Amino acid sequence: MAENRTYSIGELAKEFDITPRSIRFYEEQGLLCPERSGQTRIYHNKDRVRLKLILRGKRLGFSLAETKTLFNLYDSNQNSLAQNEVILDMIALKRASMRQQLEDIQMLMNELDDLESRCRLELEQLTRGKRA
Repeated sequence: MAENRTYSIGELAKEFDITPRSIRFYEEQGLLCPERSGQTRIYHNKDRVRLKLILRGKRLGFSLAETKTLFNLYDSNQNSLAQNEVILDMIALKRASMRQQLEDIQMLMNELDDLESRCRLELEQLTRGKRA
């Protein structure tokens, strides 16, 4: 059964195209809790799913602290209503932050366009031998 399957750190690293060091870092941050047999880490399907969620959260711009909050919520209260409310709040905050970033980027693009236009105009005048 897939639920009973175990994974080595190398198998998970290869599957998700990350380094074993990254997996150990997530463990240090309290996001993964593999079983131990001596020095060997034994990861279960729950760890694999969590790793997948960590990487998805990273891709979506969520911090590891935000991901940990969700994991803690799930571990303490498996009520999907509470989880969904928290996730929706986090999504709203992330969207607001990204909208602000887009506005900031657009403002910078406009300033660069203006500077580029002025430089091109001055260059054109200089190449024609005229000074502004």
